[in-house]
Amino acid sequence: MENKITIRNIKPTDNISLAKIVKGTLAEFGANHPNTVYYDPTTDALFELFQKDKAVYNVAEVNGEIVGGGGIYPTDGLPEGTCELVKMYLLPQARGLGLGKLLINKCIEQAREKGFKKIYLETMPELKQALDVYAKFGFEYLKGPMGNSGHTGCSLWMLKEL
Repeated sequence: MENKITIRNIKPTDNISLAKIVKGTLAEFGANHPNTVYYDPTTDALFELFQKDKAVYNVAEVNGEIVGGGGIYPTDGLPEGTCELVKMYLLPQARGLGLGKLLINKCIEQAREKGFKKIYLETMPELKQALDVYAKFGFEYLKGPMGNSGHTGCSLWMLKEL
């Protein structure tokens, strides 16, 4: 049976499912460290968080079930014209379907539409699969963090020119 993949904007009713996916994925990879989104209170209220101007969160569904998501966010302290790729997580059963690539492509397209020139991201070495995907999209490693995400538990930083 063919999987029906849908990418749509976040709704208020998505908060509980998405928080479970974000926290569950970090725990799965042993990346549920202090000062990461695992402990960030906004993780439980993503719909509200993404009501900010120029912020977008995309929810991925397979056959009507929420399996993950990812978005762009104008994180405080980032240089002019730069947004952050944020909360990019997928359930194990949703990996390998090309959803991560779909979500990243969608985020890049949305960042361009909103006038951003660069996309920044913060991640951790434990999320090795994601690191490889980001590199294929042209994200390059930085020597240190940018902006004020507050996620000091992240030890890898990448940037892509649009």
